[in-house]
Amino acid sequence: MNAVVDGLSALADPSVFMFIGLGLALGMLVGAFPGVTASMAVALAAGFTLTLEPVQGLAVLLTIYVAANFGDRVPAILINTPGTPASIATTFDGYPMARQGQAGLALTVSAFGSAIGSIVSMGLFLVAAVPVAAFALNFGPAELFALVVFGLTMMVGVSGASIAKGLLAGVFGLALATVGRDPITGDSRFTFGINDLSSGVPFIPVIIGLFGIAEILDQMLTHHSATARPIKQFGRWWPTRAESKRLIKPVAVGSGVGMVVGAVPAAGGDIAGIVGWDRARRLSKKPEEYGKGSIEGITAADTASNATFGGSLTTTMALGIPGDAVMAVMIGSMMIWGIQPGPSLFDRNPDLVVTIAALMVIATVLALLVSLIRMRGMVKLLDVPKSYLWPTILIFCVVGTYATSNNVFDVIVMLAAGVVGLAFKRFGVPAGPVVLGLLLGALAEGNLRRALTIGGVEQILTSPIAMVLLLLSLAALAGPALRRYRTRTKETKEAQY
Repeated sequence: MNAVVDGLSALADPSVFMFIGLGLALGMLVGAFPGVTASMAVALAAGFTLTLEPVQGLAVLLTIYVAANFGDRVPAILINTPGTPASIATTFDGYPMARQGQAGLALTVSAFGSAIGSIVSMGLFLVAAVPVAAFALNFGPAELFALVVFGLTMMVGVSGASIAKGLLAGVFGLALATVGRDPITGDSRFTFGINDLSSGVPFIPVIIGLFGIAEILDQMLTHHSATARPIKQFGRWWPTRAESKRLIKPVAVGSGVGMVVGAVPAAGGDIAGIVGWDRARRLSKKPEEYGKGSIEGITAADTASNATFGGSLTTTMALGIPGDAVMAVMIGSMMIWGIQPGPSLFDRNPDLVVTIAALMVIATVLALLVSLIRMRGMVKLLDVPKSYLWPTILIFCVVGTYATSNNVFDVIVMLAAGVVGLAFKRFGVPAGPVVLGLLLGALAEGNLRRALTIGGVEQILTSPIAMVLLLLSLAALAGPALRRYRTRTKETKEAQY
């Protein structure tokens, strides 16, 4: 009870609400600009928040995370372009509704679906996170090593069409994690005489480079002048009573799908939105309307994509494994603040867990209010030329990276990571496993070596928890390959007939 009181009292500071407001404005803007992802925005903002108190910094980052998943629905519905990957499924029915003169209705039900999914998922976080963390407190070096491997393979398994490319990215991240000091002996390694690498490759510049610089460089190189003009005929804004009743089932389906998908590391709102939309369509009495402007379809998709918040937070805070790319950035920021996400967090900082949940709920409510007020001037943001947006973001990336340590070397690392990230984009290599490998590499290596020192390989092989996690890791890698093999075999057989 004391933790609840302390956690909520941390929000009594007026400055926290000022930072929530800042995060809200940035998040809505980020979502409204197609191509500027929430991961990119949070990574950029992280550089500026590291000088703040932890609660103040979390207020900015978490609110950007939430608000971006409201603002991104605007371009998805009005110009058929997802503001962030989480709104991919929003385009399935949102844009058709807008073309039918129901853009206002689509924006309203999207906002309510997103808010309900987010708030319901926070209930999951508060209920599930403590038992999960309590169970994980029993983990020794062998179990912790297997847990980190599980998180890495889950990211690899769902991060792209090619498992080989995902593995390549993960191995690259693990290689970066070996730079610096040995986690057991403390000896310097792979620094090549560069003093700035003695404490390891700085992860905030790497994250900003991979998600920020790479995205901007890619947009600059592939930009086309012809873009869709936003639909500005909104029609009515509020659903009728009959339409509201129709939304109960898709909200329930979307919430359930989102909470389950969100609990899977690296399976974010984009996957949840698509799965939620498909499941709702299968259970609908009018499945033929889906994809043609269904009010049920847009509600299910947006509820599901936002319902991933709770599951993502649970795996991040209780296990120390990022639930998605944004949570990977969050872990990096929290580590700089001296906060280590994982099972011990609930013993050492239980009040912080309550604060995080409260911040997410407050951010959701405020984002919903802004979405319902929906000043029409927000639509004009879609007309801002990207030639003005790109240099602004680049400048903020450089300033934000330099601000983390006042070291030009970090800016060089960021630019190098941006070039690498651009190459990854061009060759279809996902950036997520790189970040996860960099953040968790030392943890995996340290626990593996401790386990081997204590009892050799038998220490791992005789641990039921470790073996289950390792088998699940193997399944995460083998599953997609087996599915593709079966699909190719089936297509070959059909072609023969």
